[in-house]
Amino acid sequence: MDPDRITELYVKLGEAGAEDVICRAMEELASRLADIHEVQLFADADLLRQSARSIAEIAGKIGLTSLSRVALDAEYCLNFNDYVARSATIARMVRIGEKSLTIVWDYRDMSV
Repeated sequence: MDPDRITELYVKLGEAGAEDVICRAMEELASRLADIHEVQLFADADLLRQSARSIAEIAGKIGLTSLSRVALDAEYCLNFNDYVARSATIARMVRIGEKSLTIVWDYRDMSV
């Protein structure tokens, strides 16, 4: 997590605005991570690529650099028909996503 990115959001948007952006982003990330995990075996690769790219963008906006990076890795793996790499990278993205969301919640609790 990049705490400077979160601090930047608070400075730029104020407390209420930053809280709103962070909460909406976290809800969206949690939803997308759950969805991609559930449908990865039978979903269209284009749809999965689009979801991974979206996860990377949202994570980057709130300072979740590791999640953003692994989501881009997942998007890259989806370009090939290597289902083992695809499944492993998506599983890694989900694990890092869950940890990242927990870290943001903990960080927000400490800063209040």
